[in-house]
Amino acid sequence: MTKFEEFENIVEKLRSPEGCPWDREQTHSSLKKPCIEEAAEVICGINILEETGNPDNLKEELGDLLLQVVMHARIAEEEGYFTMDDVIQGIIDKMVRRHPHVFGDAVVSESGKALTRWDEIKKWEKEGKEWTEAYLPAAFDEAKKLIDEAAKRKGFKD
Repeated sequence: MTKFEEFENIVEKLRSPEGCPWDREQTHSSLKKPCIEEAAEVICGINILEETGNPDNLKEELGDLLLQVVMHARIAEEEGYFTMDDVIQGIIDKMVRRHPHVFGDAVVSESGKALTRWDEIKKWEKEGKEWTEAYLPAAFDEAKKLIDEAAKRKGFKD
């Protein structure tokens, strides 16, 4: 068993009837706040690493952010939407598709050209799904609000 599988089993147990009441109560919506906070704490860990050379905080915060991903995937599986394997397969497919210069025959010699190609492929992938971008402004506003609330809770803002 891999460490990732062990971790998935832990999250499954936490969500089980014999698990933790708090973990069982969580939903995609209730996890918005911890998800955005953990993402901010990853940024803090990166800053600490860059300033001090100490990777410990980044390692811890990446684990906390990974918990968010695994919890959301677990909840989605319980709801019959998708599994963690589906999430992983989706990102595998996307990385291979968006890197034809690595996994295909395309030739790209500089990062700017790779990024341009990435954007072209992304645009092609999103055809017919343009409506989803209409949700982004509200999501950014909500994320900003959640970050501001977290800063207040942690005593960094009035």
